[in-house]
Order: sequence, then structure tokens, then C-alpha cells
Amino acid sequence: MSGTFEPLPGGGAAVALDDVEISILRSLAAQLLERIGPGPTEDAPDDPLAELFAEGPSEPPSDPVLRRLFPDAYSDPAKAPESLGQAEEWQEYSAEFRRYTENDLRAGKRDNALAVIRTLDALAPLDDDGGAVLKLSPEESRQWLGSLNDLRLAIGTTLDITDEDDTDLLYRLPDEDPRKPMVLAYLWLGGLQETLVGTLMP
Repeated sequence: MSGTFEPLPGGGAAVALDDVEISILRSLAAQLLERIGPGPTEDAPDDPLAELFAEGPSEPPSDPVLRRLFPDAYSDPAKAPESLGQAEEWQEYSAEFRRYTENDLRAGKRDNALAVIRTLDALAPLDDDGGAVLKLSPEESRQWLGSLNDLRLAIGTTLDITDEDDTDLLYRLPDEDPRKPMVLAYLWLGGLQETLVGTLMP
């Protein structure tokens, strides 16, 4: 393996990671967890029904990264509403959809990021030089895939990437550009994501 995911016999995936890559992945997943925030009932664990009946927010997040991770369900950047009435209708539908789905979406993204951290923390070093081979079950592979996608969306939003043309420009950034480390992380995560998708294909 050379830093890309490869399929494991019987399902799952594996990738060789060095200590720096492990540290970067863990740090990014931890930052994503912090951004997503705790669950709505983590402060009230004695009430098992609270989470079932908890309603989510009706307004989109103010954080642009979270707005990208939890977009309005009834908005279409490529299609403007035909009237003020339609815009208000879309807003109302989006608020209702968000109220009943965002908590579950956040929980899923939180679980995926936690899976990344836990599997990285469980790695045993290959040797004194550091690094390890990460082996994922099929379920862990799906969680990793979801989290890699979320991480790329978060970084892409920070870099103001909106389409493929923006991605092409990233390759031509000079080394002294302060965005360069984030760009390299974005491109590297894309490679991991692409090869992990390949391991899940039949």
C-alpha cells in the first residue's frame, strides 16, 4: 500500500499511514466534532425519551461550514424562486425539514467522526519508525467515507471552493500562499476518499 486505500479480502479496506498522516486525520476529525457540537440530550442522559422527541433548529447555522454540512433542503443555488411567495414557501418547508432531521444528521456525522478517531487511536505502530496499517471493517469503511466527505466539504468551504474550476486553481497556488497547507490536506483527503470508494465497489 502507498497511502491509498486497498480492499481487504472478505470486505473492508486498509491503508498505510505514517505518524504525521495519523495526527492530521485525528486532528481534523476532532475539529469537525467540535464544530458539530454535542448531541441535544448529552446533558440529560437520565431521560431516554428526550432524544426521541427532541426537535432540531429551524434556522440554518450561522457558521458557513455548518451551513454547507447542513444545507437547506428546499433551496437550489442553480434555480432562483419565481416569486416572493415561492421563496417564503421554500423557506418554510426548509425550516420544517430541518426541525425534524438536523439532529439525526448531526448524530450521524458525529458518529462517523468518532469512528475515525477511535480507529486511529486503536492503531498499533508498525515499528520504531512510526506509522501503521489502518484496517477497517465494511461498516467502518462507510463511516470513514462519510467523515472524509464532511472534512472535504468543511475545508472546501473555508477555501471558498464552489466548483471544479476552483479545484484546478488550487494546484497552481505558490508554496508561499498561506492556504497551501489546507489545499494539500483537501487534495490528500480527496485521494483517500476516491480510493476508499473504490474498495466499496462490487
